[in-house]
Amino acid sequence: MIRELVRGCRKRRRDSQKKMYRMFYAYGMSITLRYADSRNQAASILNDAFMKVFTNIKDFDTDRPFKPWLRQIIVNTAINHYHKNQKQKEMMELEEVSDQKISREEEILSGITYDEIIEMVQQLSPVYRTVFNLHVIEGYKHREIAEMLDISVGTSKSNLSKAKQNLQSILERNFR
Repeated sequence: MIRELVRGCRKRRRDSQKKMYRMFYAYGMSITLRYADSRNQAASILNDAFMKVFTNIKDFDTDRPFKPWLRQIIVNTAINHYHKNQKQKEMMELEEVSDQKISREEEILSGITYDEIIEMVQQLSPVYRTVFNLHVIEGYKHREIAEMLDISVGTSKSNLSKAKQNLQSILERNFR
């Protein structure tokens, strides 16, 4: 089925592109929602990613699995979006972030939906959200993240730590 769609997309057949888009839309949104500020922004990132997929489908090796190739394009597109918007948004300086004491008395074990988790991750600043997603969800090492985002390894580690602290704070605020 995938091979047929790939062949059709390589021939720029609109019906094949539509089928592929529909088949992988939910999968792609589950990735882009973690990087975006909103559902609309996630959809925009995903649409950009699919444009890259259709443009570069000729490079896809049909002997390899499609989903990992698609995932890499989606993640790279989200990172590109981050870089593009980084200039427009004021970046939080680590020195300006006050060291908040986070109460660890309350532990939340269950009852949080996927949508609630995404909503909480979206409350993080773009830089914290991106580092969190790349390290925790995508499994990149801090060295790789530093290269991708053009930051130091120490900054990547610090941003991850702050992201986790902020998420803990958001959890406590929302589920007291």
